[in-house]
Amino acid sequence: MKHLLIFFYFVVINLTVAQLPSIENPPPITDEATFPESWRGQYKGKLEIYTATGLQQSVDMKLEIAPLMDLDRWIWAITYGPDSVAGRRSYELVTVDSAMGHYQIDEKNSIVLDAFLRGNIFTSRFSVMGSLLDCTYEKSGDEIIFTIIVGKETTVETGGGVIAGDTIPIVQAYPVGVMQRGRLKRVD
Repeated sequence: MKHLLIFFYFVVINLTVAQLPSIENPPPITDEATFPESWRGQYKGKLEIYTATGLQQSVDMKLEIAPLMDLDRWIWAITYGPDSVAGRRSYELVTVDSAMGHYQIDEKNSIVLDAFLRGNIFTSRFSVMGSLLDCTYEKSGDEIIFTIIVGKETTVETGGGVIAGDTIPIVQAYPVGVMQRGRLKRVD
């Protein structure tokens, strides 16, 4: 356990120091500096839905990212399937603290999900009706890789003992039931 604590100590110190700005090491210009503007556009592709038995379904998917009149709010609309009306989810991206990469997805129905930009990955984690969901959008060139991993909130617990004088922490593992993945290419 002592080795694990030392490892975590160095990770925290390194992350803290790495986040401090300096004149000698200015922060690099990345998508983080220009998000969401650098992601602006319409993206289309196929969303593939997998379970333990393999590919279950493949559907058309679109993602639209565009500015609104309010500079802190953007269109973040997802369309599933061929019906651009019934299949459209008209969400909005809301800037909470761009310097910290903190945003929200406002589903416009009283649901507002926290989301965070880390490097070129925009991610949110939430639970609904007993399921835990990890949702990521990873930008690479003119593509966005969209991934949702879904599983029950129930856990399998391991660890928690003492081995050779080291206290082992309890680890909770969450099963994965469904993985959805879409490769979306910019079309405008």
